Amino acid sequence: MQVIKGTLDLIVLKTLSWQPMHGFAIAAAIDERFGGELALEEGALYQSLRRMEERELITGEWGVSENNRKARFYKITARGRQQLRREAADWERYSVALTRLLRLA
Repeated sequence: MQVIKGTLDLIVLKTLSWQPMHGFAIAAAIDERFGGELALEEGALYQSLRRMEERELITGEWGVSENNRKARFYKITARGRQQLRREAADWERYSVALTRLLRLA
């Protein structure tokens, strides 16, 4: 399944709300949580990370990954947590309304 346009930032923010992670770990966590059902393009993930860093929703700093490689670790900011709450509430309202529509005879 493809990522629905406009939801990647929400997915990444939620993933980073669990703990700081580097890009590969973010992709792996998303893959695990979606049971491999979500097709996530690597380029799109890094564009999302850059965009959210510019908007100060996340911060990034260089460190060493678990396999001893240089990696940029991302952490959600207070502003990012506020954005996550807003977007999650919007998504929940949208999905309820869409489900209601799809169940109509």
